[in-house]
Amino acid sequence: MSTIIKVIIPAFNEADSIAHVINDIPKSVSEIIVVNNNSTDNTVKNAQNAGATVLTETRKGYGYACIKGMNYVEEQSKQPDIIVFIDGDYSDYPEELDKVVAPILKEGMDLVIGSRTKELRESGSMTFPQIFGNELATFLMKLFFGARFTDLGPFRAIKYEKLKELQMEDKTYGWTVEMQLKVLRKKMAYTEVPVRYKKRIGVSKVSGTVKGAIFAGVKILGWIFKYSIK
Repeated sequence: MSTIIKVIIPAFNEADSIAHVINDIPKSVSEIIVVNNNSTDNTVKNAQNAGATVLTETRKGYGYACIKGMNYVEEQSKQPDIIVFIDGDYSDYPEELDKVVAPILKEGMDLVIGSRTKELRESGSMTFPQIFGNELATFLMKLFFGARFTDLGPFRAIKYEKLKELQMEDKTYGWTVEMQLKVLRKKMAYTEVPVRYKKRIGVSKVSGTVKGAIFAGVKILGWIFKYSIK
């Protein structure tokens, strides 16, 4: 029996990039779900034209969009085996999805993070706040929990049943670190695979603004310290 893989793509004003992301996703994927998070451009139209299922979440926030996609999947009669999350800005290489999913299929991993290693990153593709935030967060996770994570990369794959078990709750920028912390707490099997990373199309809604970078940093550190004192 073939593995059912579904992709969830949160998208806010990604009209110029969303079709590129959808078109580059491998045919091994059963359904591509784009969650429109209050876009004011042609994100919805372009995603639909590219063949994706499009949902709308009016509450702004990365986590809100991811949860909307998960709730949609939960209501389907046939549940997937694996959920993949990827951003809609075309900074990742969607064609590497099979590589990200492989440790789940071949090694029984529960979670796989696409790690944006320095050697594979296009120059300037990650801002200083992104790099610093990732290094600080993964250092603290190693210090407090003995974690082996090197990145909080949004390109990730997780077994669907394990994702449900995590009972995700963060509505904004803490989504990625919450998932990794809960995987550590529940002693699930995880690994990373190196992935390429390029400059995004358009302006980042998080690292592209001082306010966004600070808010994201506060959320990420808040989750880490919350779990460190439990």
